Amino acid sequence: VELIIVKLEGGEMSTLLFEKITEGDELEVKGPLGKFVLPDVIDNDIFFICTGTGLGPFRSMLKYINLKKINYQNIYLIFGTRTIKDILYFEEMNYLNNSMINFKYIPTLSREKWIGKSGYVHEQYLNILKNKSVNNPIFYLCGWKDMIKEARTNLKGLGFESKKIKLEIYG
Repeated sequence: VELIIVKLEGGEMSTLLFEKITEGDELEVKGPLGKFVLPDVIDNDIFFICTGTGLGPFRSMLKYINLKKINYQNIYLIFGTRTIKDILYFEEMNYLNNSMINFKYIPTLSREKWIGKSGYVHEQYLNILKNKSVNNPIFYLCGWKDMIKEARTNLKGLGFESKKIKLEIYG
């Protein structure tokens, strides 16, 4: 089991994980729970839109799709973070970008200019939706609540139904 965790000052889980639990302690975990899972058959375009550690569930889903050789249409992973040093699993995501057909990895930095995309994740998915023909997409949003709130508002404003917008909020 791998976890992607950000230490949040004063956070209940951060305090538990970083200050109370020690090496060798046993933890019980459950999951995945809820509706934040892939459909049995992926016959829609998929948009994974995330910030920070919100990459975690999408990394797992992509690894599963790749390992099990599951058929899919187009998958867009739009990952937002502040700086280059904050990019998680950069080499791994680039490898998948180069090896998985119809998969597009779009890391986007909000606080630093670089050779890739800069700004916020919203600009990236809105550009794709404006400039490409998409196949009845399903949107998975994971990350900071403000990003999710804005993305959900944007997508609903474009006419996408709530049932096509899946959320996992933190922060």
